[in-house]
Parts: sequence; structure tokens; C-alpha cells
Amino acid sequence: MTFFHITSRAEATKATRVGSYVPEAYDRDGFIHCSYSHQVTRVASIHYRGRENMVLLEIDRDRLADKVIDENLDGGEELFPHIYGSLPTSAVVAVHDFPCREDGQFELPDHLGA
Repeated sequence: MTFFHITSRAEATKATRVGSYVPEAYDRDGFIHCSYSHQVTRVASIHYRGRENMVLLEIDRDRLADKVIDENLDGGEELFPHIYGSLPTSAVVAVHDFPCREDGQFELPDHLGA
């Protein structure tokens, strides 16, 4: 099963060089925020509205050594996958361009479906 993490192209490129990825927010949050395909555009439009040079890291859950927990820490019922550890680039099965539209919102690339 795959899920996604939204990040900048620069951070994705850096992760490829070093072999793993840990976002800046990890020290504060203690995990890597991720989304399932049906959640990606809503999350992106809330947290990354208007940002350019964004990508989606498509992650294979079975390739992760660290714990992944589906949870909602904001009190809602919808569950989001959180990686409690670093993301090895060997678990990233694809990096997808994720441009925002002129209105600043995001759309899931057609080939990913929702």
C-alpha cells in the first residue's frame, strides 16, 4: 500500500543525495506527516497554498522499517499515516511533480487517481 508526503523539490533532491528524508517539522512533531491519495489535495491546499516547486513522494509502506501509525491528532475521525522515524529513499517508489494552479490550489496528478 502506498501513501504520500508533500515536500519541496529541493528537499526531495537533498534526500536523494543523502539516502533519507526528515522534514524540518520532525523535531517539533516527532513524526512525518503523510496522506492517502484522497487526502492529498485538501492537505496541500490548506498547508501549501500557492507554493511552487512542490512534489509528492509516493511511499511504499512495506519498505519502511520504522513504525507507521494511522491516526488523527487533531481530534477528528479521519486517519492520516504518520511515519515515526526517517524516510529512507528506498521506500520512495516515485516522486511526482505537484504544481499548484493559478488560484493556489492543488490537484492530484491524473495518473494517481483519488
